[in-house]
Amino acid sequence: MPWCERKCPYCDFNSHETEDVPEDHYIRTLLQDLREDSPMIQGRAIETLFIGGGTPSLFSAEAIQKLMRGIAQLIPLAPTLEATMEANPGSADADKFYAFKDAGINRLSIGIQSFDNAQLQTLGRIHTSDQAYAAIDFARQAGFDSFNLDLMHGLPAQTLLSAKTDLFAAIACKPSHLSWYQLTIEPNTVFHKRPPLLPVEDELADIQQCGEQLLADNGYSQYEVSAYSQEGFNCRHNSNYWSFGDYLGIGAGAHGKISFPDGRIKRYNKRRQPQEYMSVTSQAFVASTRTLHRDEIAGEFMMNALRLNDGFTLPQFASRTGLDYAQLEPQLELLCQRELLVRDRNAVRATDTGRRFLDSIIAEFFPD
Repeated sequence: MPWCERKCPYCDFNSHETEDVPEDHYIRTLLQDLREDSPMIQGRAIETLFIGGGTPSLFSAEAIQKLMRGIAQLIPLAPTLEATMEANPGSADADKFYAFKDAGINRLSIGIQSFDNAQLQTLGRIHTSDQAYAAIDFARQAGFDSFNLDLMHGLPAQTLLSAKTDLFAAIACKPSHLSWYQLTIEPNTVFHKRPPLLPVEDELADIQQCGEQLLADNGYSQYEVSAYSQEGFNCRHNSNYWSFGDYLGIGAGAHGKISFPDGRIKRYNKRRQPQEYMSVTSQAFVASTRTLHRDEIAGEFMMNALRLNDGFTLPQFASRTGLDYAQLEPQLELLCQRELLVRDRNAVRATDTGRRFLDSIIAEFFPD
């Protein structure tokens, strides 16, 4: 759902400013898009659903209810479906959250980014710290036992103390899940054109180390590079694509990845511009598609799986890629010798050192 009230200066997602979301037209288009992609499900039940953006919570409760009803009519949903929706505090209210819950959403991801009002202003956010706390209260009142808070660190002029204060404020709200990640300057953003003064590398390392310890001390286990959860609250949707699982991508700018029985693995993306996406004729939602070459599948798998703290198992590699895991032996032996990976029988994961050099590790699994 690609619209926002205001584009943040650090954001490189497919989001577009608007004051008037074309709800009915867009929901109809989403459902037609899903209808056309549904054969790629190949008889499987959908285990997770993630409504992201942009700002999905800009949409009315009625629009989300219509979307969820349409999805249920078109595709098989597992009884244990994890249905996540992103929400921003600036577009949150109690009645909306109750309605989202009634529509079948059972997990929220709330974009806090910081509890510091000065930082929120620097980051171009439209909400205040008070609104962030209110959105968390609304989520609880509506019965969301499972919700994530998005929080960034390494913010402009941020110190170790202020980063810890921000993180502790999030922990004090007792979310079941925290996405705590470093601000990075991406191309084609306002911050890239006019870079803010960010903490230096040593300061960032101190923030990361102290933050990880603070999270662990308060019952949050890290299971991915930037994902921390209380026991039993890992995000199943994210875990699926970190482990090279399949997923459909529906909507303007959405990406998908599908495996086929004949061994093909296809990645595709939809048209990015919302107006173009909503105006195309049938079978024209896809902007580009690419079938992975056999030589790049191992690298694509590693690019995802090594983000997970537990890594992957060799049988899992074989089942998700269709490749013989014996072909990994030369790289695994070399990287284990360099203490970048560790192998315990059939399980492989990055070491603490390796996690700091993931790009270099992953490059070993791509052809020269």
